[in-house]
Amino acid sequence: MKKLLFISALIVTAVSCAPKQTTTDFTQFVDPHIGSGGHGHVFVGASVPRGLVQLGPVNVSEGWDWCSGYHVSDSTVIGFAHTHLSGTGIGDKGDILFMPVTGNPEYTHKTTYLSNYDKSKEIAKPYYYSTVLTRYNIKAELAATTRVGHHRYTYPEGAAPQMVINMFQGIGWDAAYDCKVEMVNDTTITGYRLSKGWAEDDRVYFSAHFNTPIKSIKTIADTAYNKQTKTTKIVPGAYTFIEFQDAQVVEAKVAISGVDVAGAEKNYVAEKCTFQQAQDTAQEKWNELLRRVEVEGSSESTRKVFYTAFYHTAIFPCIFNDVDGKYRGANGEIYESDRPVYTIFSLWDTYRSAHPLFTITEKEKVADMVNSMLAIYDQQGKLPVWHLWGNETNCMVGFGSVQVIADAIMKNIEGFDYDRAYNAMLNYAELDERGLKQVREQGFIPGDKELESVAKAMEYCISDAAIAAVATKLGKTEDAERFTKRSENYKRYFDKNDNFIKGVLADGSFRTPFDPAFSSHREDDFCEGNSWQYSWMVPHDYKGLFGMFDSMTEAEAKLDSLFSTPYVRNANSSPDISGMVGQYSHGNEPSHSTIFAYAAMGKPEKTAALARKIITELYFDDPNGLSGNEDCGQMSAWYMLNAMGIYQPNPAGGDFVITSPLFTKTTIHLGENKTFVIEKQGTNVYHTKTLIDGKDAPLAELSYAQIENGGTLTLID
Repeated sequence: MKKLLFISALIVTAVSCAPKQTTTDFTQFVDPHIGSGGHGHVFVGASVPRGLVQLGPVNVSEGWDWCSGYHVSDSTVIGFAHTHLSGTGIGDKGDILFMPVTGNPEYTHKTTYLSNYDKSKEIAKPYYYSTVLTRYNIKAELAATTRVGHHRYTYPEGAAPQMVINMFQGIGWDAAYDCKVEMVNDTTITGYRLSKGWAEDDRVYFSAHFNTPIKSIKTIADTAYNKQTKTTKIVPGAYTFIEFQDAQVVEAKVAISGVDVAGAEKNYVAEKCTFQQAQDTAQEKWNELLRRVEVEGSSESTRKVFYTAFYHTAIFPCIFNDVDGKYRGANGEIYESDRPVYTIFSLWDTYRSAHPLFTITEKEKVADMVNSMLAIYDQQGKLPVWHLWGNETNCMVGFGSVQVIADAIMKNIEGFDYDRAYNAMLNYAELDERGLKQVREQGFIPGDKELESVAKAMEYCISDAAIAAVATKLGKTEDAERFTKRSENYKRYFDKNDNFIKGVLADGSFRTPFDPAFSSHREDDFCEGNSWQYSWMVPHDYKGLFGMFDSMTEAEAKLDSLFSTPYVRNANSSPDISGMVGQYSHGNEPSHSTIFAYAAMGKPEKTAALARKIITELYFDDPNGLSGNEDCGQMSAWYMLNAMGIYQPNPAGGDFVITSPLFTKTTIHLGENKTFVIEKQGTNVYHTKTLIDGKDAPLAELSYAQIENGGTLTLID
């Protein structure tokens, strides 16, 4: 077993079951159903901020809109799983699925035991979930601590309490290949579920403790079919059927671990408490986070959208190590750390808004997130791309982790080794994968040699600018010059004949024929977007981009046309192109920095007008209230920052742009008795005067240091 850092006895800072008191219950403003319709793909169930456990229902339906296992349009339940993803475009997890049943000891498949649920009796809060299974008339209640799922099932009076444990079922691509359930004593079972899917080697171990004795237990195998090899395999322990001694209420405390059963048992012991204690503690943990930002002067509906967004930003990344510090590394070996280790990094998405938000709302966790990425680098030989439960999925394009680490360095966040981090960042540029070798040798990625060539190249430019900024800060002049030059590679794709970014072929010519609105999902020069959208994805060098036009007037007119040119979907367009304002696609991440190009032009009022339009028209208090995949908090982080009236377009240590707050007053509690207050005086969308602590300040510019130092930002019409 490998060790990382020095090991303390237990990581106990996040596992107390003793709730504190709060004067305002901010969780009343959170509706987990927002984003559970449409293509939002959000998790619905019980959890704590950044908890390993996400305990919630799983519908029988499968498909893109069921990536979290739940969609508001569905009314079926096949059980309550302990892990879920939230807002992703690919389904996975759904491990260790419990389903209370009555009446038939031969339930061995999801279609034989599933139930509908009564939507009128469903209760969904961040810390508690409840529904009634109409087929069995069983009330199901869920709560969670960091690493333990708490179940409480109330059976009809006189019914024999039974339960199916479905180890076979996963969400999306996930497919179990080895399962085991073992009875330790008459109130305890343990086991594991090993599966392959989006995560190639997913391992979840559990230890479950019941409040009533087991009367009988039976385990049944199932057959898994491998589509790639076209072979079948017997999966032992696929279904376990349990009959309990007579009891109307059956409670289960199910601890999970990515290491082993012993780790799960330690997690259970460390977090052992009653169902009510778990619920109360989870509620307070959510309140402790949500109260860090207090907003005033808005409708009840707007407040609900805001705090639901805040909630969504804090589900992932989640804690990954057990209470004793152990966790499964990216190379499959077991490591230990005396600090929290995180997993589920949706970095193509979250580097843009979510991670910059964390430097304000959860600054104390940023160094641990960075150290988690550096540990992944040590274990797999490169920084994470899209990391899922100890697995590198290599999903999406670019290396967003470079920007996240650079942002932390540029903001002087302490708690990790800057030299070690810098070397890991440099390593990305020396890789040969996904067009990086061509970038080094040719300065561009040929579109006839590499799919999504433009998207990859544009992402690498953003990463290179991040490295250049850190190199400058650390006094590494040659590196700064080299990566600044590389960060301008986007210019190679800019065709001055029509002012669009487009694919470049190996012979140096632009791709023809060319249609800036064309998209063929994962089969063209872009990634989940088109040329209209990618032509503005240069948040690190807007002025360099504007310089490619004949004049600033021409650049502004071109940007105006982005928001006025109608979008018409073609047959194979990426479904992620959604949330449209003209050709601007707010439902997907490549567009998320675009409106701030206006501010860089000296037209911040246009940025503010679009920010207000987006946050009021594309986010709302409804299950369909997100215009695209939530993407592990990114969509919500964009909203949250802009609703407060600030945004950081350059993801690596760049300044914030002041936009158009939704609230008359926002108070950000920074810790150490410091607050940063944003006040809006007047009803106009945009302000004409800016004050910081009563003194004149730039109209649209705000530094991270000004936020972190505390004070009052006043915007006057």
